[in-house]
Amino acid sequence: MPGDAATTWYLIPGLGADERVFRRLRLSGPAQVLPWLPHQSPTEPLPHYAARLAERVPLAQPCWLVGVSFGGLLAQEIGRLRPLARVVLISSLGRPHDLPLLLRLVGTTGLHHLLPFGLLRWLPRVAQWFFGARGGTEYRLLRQILRDTDPGFARWATAQLLGWRGPGLPGAVRLHGTHDRLLPAGRARIDYPVPGAGHFLIVSHAARVSQVLNELAASEITQH
Repeated sequence: MPGDAATTWYLIPGLGADERVFRRLRLSGPAQVLPWLPHQSPTEPLPHYAARLAERVPLAQPCWLVGVSFGGLLAQEIGRLRPLARVVLISSLGRPHDLPLLLRLVGTTGLHHLLPFGLLRWLPRVAQWFFGARGGTEYRLLRQILRDTDPGFARWATAQLLGWRGPGLPGAVRLHGTHDRLLPAGRARIDYPVPGAGHFLIVSHAARVSQVLNELAASEITQH
């Protein structure tokens, strides 16, 4: 990759989140958050949605796609459409089998259709435990994100997460917290485990995430 293009970042937040989760990052080049698009229907396939989101990423531009949680699935789908992009997954799945067994069972049985979406916004302390958000500003940010999440989009995204068939994208780099309760890594190969971090890794350990991302970009420049 040419030097300038190698440090162009496209950031995809997790389900219901937005640019707020990236505010603590300090990246080596220009960064653009890909905001969520409204889903076209309750059954819009993830690859179709990803293709619409990919329109914001120039086909001939070498770049980095950074996907957080559910955004990691989209980063992989977009990566298939943008061969010059390198993909980084944060607190996400590298392949469908990485989904915890309990969540796979929920998806298989269709129990998620019965879930009262938006419940966690009324149980912020429970959400804090699941996400591993620390107190103070992290807790307040998580609470705001939960309050702002559209239940219809959350229902669609959850169905896509539970029903994702992949395949995973070869060569994707993974960062994952060792204490992620929402999407634990299990036995999956993690390139950069972050000790003590939970699912809110992108916020709670933003300095470490920034360091890894910048080192990856610098290494890519050196190789080219």
